[in-house]
Order: sequence, then structure tokens, then C-alpha cells
Amino acid sequence: MYDYAIIGGGIVGLSVGLSLVEQLPGVKVAIIEKEAKLASHQTGHNSGVIHSGIYYKPGSFKAKFAKEGSQSMIAFCQKHEIDHDICGKVIVAATEAERVELHKLYERGLQNGLDLQLLSKEELHEIEPYVNGIEAIRVPTAGIVNYRQVCEKMGKLITEQGGDIFLQSPVEHIKEHEEGVTIQTSNTTIQAQMLINCAGLHSDRIAKKAGYELDMKIVPFRGEYYQLKEEKRHLVNHLIYPVPNPSFPFLGVHFTRMIDGAIDVGPNAVLSFKREGYKKTDFHAGDLAEVLTYKGFWKLASRYMKEGMGEMARSYNKRLFLKEVQRLMPMIEEADLIPAPAGVRAQALRDDGGLVDDFFIVKGTKSIHICNAPSPAATASLEIGKHVVDLIEKQTSIQV
Repeated sequence: MYDYAIIGGGIVGLSVGLSLVEQLPGVKVAIIEKEAKLASHQTGHNSGVIHSGIYYKPGSFKAKFAKEGSQSMIAFCQKHEIDHDICGKVIVAATEAERVELHKLYERGLQNGLDLQLLSKEELHEIEPYVNGIEAIRVPTAGIVNYRQVCEKMGKLITEQGGDIFLQSPVEHIKEHEEGVTIQTSNTTIQAQMLINCAGLHSDRIAKKAGYELDMKIVPFRGEYYQLKEEKRHLVNHLIYPVPNPSFPFLGVHFTRMIDGAIDVGPNAVLSFKREGYKKTDFHAGDLAEVLTYKGFWKLASRYMKEGMGEMARSYNKRLFLKEVQRLMPMIEEADLIPAPAGVRAQALRDDGGLVDDFFIVKGTKSIHICNAPSPAATASLEIGKHVVDLIEKQTSIQV
């Protein structure tokens, strides 16, 4: 019997596993992953940003774990010689209305204990000469990394310390009982004293298999990207973000330097017709029906109808997407944007249509369920792992 069985071989599951074997020496840990390799979904399609924590509500898990997690992730990369770059980020106000929101964001960042700089138009153009902006926040601690490489190293460290990783093992049944948990996969049965659910896009379904009905559901949103053609990469020196629209719960089209030198431009945010739907043509009748019959989704859709229709239009019309890009970077032309792979964000949505803003962690009888871990979960992953170990050691119940 294992001490802990972790469902999900993305960066959160692996960070939890690594924290367990490092902080509780001698424990037997199993990682259960349905795909043939680790980090196949949210982690593997991640933009690779090491976030700072500026956007998140002071005192929240996201704010605390992103700030601490950026430091621990950088330390992990340094220790294990994983390529990373602390290139910094600028958040740019292009209009007077955005300047007001920029200052609110700056105050939030200070409340979260971050090292920030307000830049005048002239100061912004000294470091980003091609950006259209009247003021900006510079976040020097933001960076980039390849999270797949991080996961590969974590998996190796776990197995070196006696952990087992079961690939191609989709979970079919879960039963909690007095002795622990029985997990039936497609090809084996695993016994453990405790289950830790880190299943990302399927975390709500795993919780349900374990007997827990939650007042939330995972709704998948696809983020579609373009890449800047190589001749135009010199236009971007930092990570460049717009001021978020306060009436829409996504960050807007931004410019992301990648660790291989590429520049990603995007994303938009559109409903995915499949939980793992990385292409416009991806479709799963069951996944879509689950969303369309969920009252929380329709309440959300009615609240953000205008913004949502705009996102859909930009998904199918490159010129409309380009118009959004040119708000910050006027020199970019349609031919400069090359289609790039998309990602899917596993966003938890409540029955009342409210988005779950923070990481959502539920302590069961013989299990812990991490049921909302979108961005900045990769940045925060090592701190999430430490937090789970703290929960286990304290044996306290928690629901956020």
C-alpha cells in the first residue's frame, strides 16, 4: 500500500509528490497519470511565465503562493540548471481610463509585497520603444521557463526517492474506506492511505468519483495564440501586458517571450467544446453538454455576453485580433502573426455563475482535492505542494 496516491501528472501533482518525498522521508508515493507522458495538458501548453502575483486579491492563496512560488521556482531552476530568464514584465496603460486601473493595480501589487516601479511614458519607451503606452508598471521579478523541463526533473527526483509513476492509467473508480482509498485505473488497482487529486481539467470529476459533490464545475476556456515572426521579435524586450479589463476575468492579449526565443501573442479566451480541446475543431459531445446544461455557465454567459462575443469574433477573424494587438504594438501587421499552439484553462465556475477566483482546496475524509488551479498554479506549484503537506501534518479540514 502507498501512503499517498496523487492523481495528475502535471506540475501541481508533481510538486505535491516532490514535497511529500522531501518533507516526509520514507513515505511511499504514487503518481497516476492518464497520458503517456507527464505534463501533457495545462502544464505542457502553458505560456511558461513565472508570475509575480500582482493581479491577485491580497491575502489570497494566489497572491501568497505566486509571490513565494516565483522565488522557489527560480531557486529550483538554478539548483537543477533548468533554463530560465528573469526578463521582467511591463503592464501598460494605453488610455487615460486604463491609467486609473493601472494605479489600482499598482496599489494591489504593493499590498502583496512586490517590488514594483511606476514608469512614465518616457521611461517606458526607454525599455520598450515600440509600445503604445502613456504609463506602465514594471515588474522586475517576472520571468520565463519551460515548465515541461521542470516537470521532467520533478518526476526524476520523485522516482529517485522511491516514488512510482503510473503513466497511461486513466482512473475509472475511486472508493474511500476505513483503511484508506482504492483507486481502480484502466490497467491496475492502487491502494493508498490518502488520495490527493491534482487532475486539473478533470479535478471536479475525480472529486465526484471519490464521492464529493462540489458547488462548482470546471469549464474549459481555450486561449488561442499567434507567434511573432522572427524578424519582428526585436520589438519585444520584456513580457508586455495590457491593463486588465475590470469587467472581464481574463488578462487580455499580451506579448510573452518564450525560453526558446519565440514571442507568443495572445491569448483570447473562448469556450472550448472539449475539456482538452486545443483546436477549434476539437469537440466532445459529453463535455459540451455538461457545460451547456450547467446553470452556472448561463449565468456567467449572460453577465459577460458582450465581452464573450468579442472574444469569439477575434477567434475567427485575424484582423479583429490584430486590432487588439495594435492597441499596444502599432507596428505589428497581419503578416507578422503566425498561428501557434493553443492552451486550455481549467476554470472553476460556481452554481451562481461566479468564477472561483482563488485556488479551491477541499479536504475529504481520506483525500485532498485541488479543484481550481489555473494560472498562476505553475508558478505557485512548489508552494501548493508545501501547503498540502502542511494540511496532512496538521490533519485539519479546509475548504476555500
